[in-house]
Amino acid sequence: MKQLLKKSALLCTLLAGSGLPFASVSAAPMQGPQDISFYTPPVMAGGMQGELIWYRPATVQLGDGAAAVQAWNVLYRSTDARGNANLVTGTVIVPTAAWSGGGDRPLIGYAVGTHGLAQQCAPSMQLAAGKDYESANIAAAIGAGYAVLVSDNPGYTTGATPTYLAGRAQAHANLDLFRAAAQIPGAGINGNAKAALWGYSQGGQTAAWVGEIKSSYAPELNLVGIAAGGTPADFPRTARYLEASTGASFLLGAVIGLGEQYPEDIPLDELANADGQAAIATGKSQCVFESLFTFMNDSISEYTVGNQTLDEVIAIPSVNQTLMAQNLGSKKIPVPIYQYHGKADEFIPIDQHVELKRDYCRKFSNVTFAVYPSEHIVTQFQAAPHVLSWLGDRFAGKATYGTCLTFKPAPTSTANPGGGNFVVSLDEWPLDARIELNTLAQTVQLPSTATFSADTDITDQSLTGSLSVPGFTSSLKIIGIPLDIRLQVDAVGPTTGTVSLDNEGQLSINGLSRADITVRSAGFSFLQIPFGCKTSSPVDFPINFSGPVSSLGNGNLTFSGTTSFPALSGCGLFNSLFTTLMSGPGQQYMFNVSPPAPTSW
Repeated sequence: MKQLLKKSALLCTLLAGSGLPFASVSAAPMQGPQDISFYTPPVMAGGMQGELIWYRPATVQLGDGAAAVQAWNVLYRSTDARGNANLVTGTVIVPTAAWSGGGDRPLIGYAVGTHGLAQQCAPSMQLAAGKDYESANIAAAIGAGYAVLVSDNPGYTTGATPTYLAGRAQAHANLDLFRAAAQIPGAGINGNAKAALWGYSQGGQTAAWVGEIKSSYAPELNLVGIAAGGTPADFPRTARYLEASTGASFLLGAVIGLGEQYPEDIPLDELANADGQAAIATGKSQCVFESLFTFMNDSISEYTVGNQTLDEVIAIPSVNQTLMAQNLGSKKIPVPIYQYHGKADEFIPIDQHVELKRDYCRKFSNVTFAVYPSEHIVTQFQAAPHVLSWLGDRFAGKATYGTCLTFKPAPTSTANPGGGNFVVSLDEWPLDARIELNTLAQTVQLPSTATFSADTDITDQSLTGSLSVPGFTSSLKIIGIPLDIRLQVDAVGPTTGTVSLDNEGQLSINGLSRADITVRSAGFSFLQIPFGCKTSSPVDFPINFSGPVSSLGNGNLTFSGTTSFPALSGCGLFNSLFTTLMSGPGQQYMFNVSPPAPTSW
């Protein structure tokens, strides 16, 4: 096999200067190994960017309800940030249902966020195991009918270290995956199809870099739009935001990744003390959530020779030059771009992303900027339907004029202070709630203005929150007579409980809300008889949830169960009637909370 691969690579090398399109000169790719050796690149002569070296059918687990797909793992050629050839792995996912939108099936390059530096963190491995925390977004794109291309980014091949946050290398890898995907036999991917890039956090950096280099690196790609969220555009600014804060692990990862890509400019062996060397080894062995908790609130000075501070390290000329080389905003984006960020983002500061928007607008880029109310993880998943709607319009050829001409004040951060516990705040999130009354076999829908607020302290594994439910009217049949019942649900004390986030991104909540339920009056629209009767003791609503962390933002944070309503008192002559009809066990409830809507800027 290796001899055949060498001959294939030699053929591509000889034809590389022919000026012919790549697809017309590429030799047939090979099927790769089915075991872990798939990630061990063969020794080969140089070839062309985007050449598919080998591939294999893959199984991806995108979660319950995901559309049926065919998938392949791929190993392909790319180029690192310094222009050196490298080999990158990835996953290509195609819905099995036929594309019904006319023309070729559109392609979305999904640029992943931080996964961690160990090989087992590679998105291709996480997708196969059903453990990728970004599966919900990928599944949403698949559900819209698009083929989704997920690069692992450079460094997940066996024996390598990811060049994490080396923006140009990540952009090369994602662009070259479009070329490689079109070479998979039987995948039905047309390299000339309309394409888009979508990424968040590290992936937002990648997507924006794609926009800045696409014209020179992949001019043939039929790119129609870019969505880049939570983007670290100013590296010194972002590094200072992460220093000794909740997201300190991302700063350590950046040091490792950029040190791998630029070893002469960031000489880790000279900069890191013994604790730093140990931290680097640990960081290379962990995935994103484990690393997050391991290094939370650590300072870079703990790990440097002479306990140099972050500002002292950044002041080293070669380090400063390397960081500045990762910054975005120097070029016009040639296609419409959707930028988005959470106001409460505790990992990536919103102000530097706002400045990136201004940079792009100054260069006459077509920019739409959306501001989400929540923190980093919530925004990543809340944005998905908005991103896909915006990209769908670009695939459909609809015009967009962006938001560069806005007179609104720039958004400012509402993030929790850094340097302490990891707290995710839910500030008056809309509450969609209903109660199924057992005896009446009827539903009481709480008003659309109901909200739920909470501080979920991931560090202390505690939750403290509150329900807010304005008075409302529910139509119920009482002994066969349709009546308008005016109700009040009043929280009794705070909602309390425990919360945890494991190393695989699984969120668990176990809590309790207690409330008094009051019947204010009953009757008709023209006549209400006041009662003022309420449950004789508070109703217990267990607030339990277990599922992926993506549920915080994608509308699937749902608490449901069965509870018992105590007898009602204060109803006068109707005490027995209301108690019989509206109390007792078997009362089912469903509370769904979701983030407030975004705004444009």
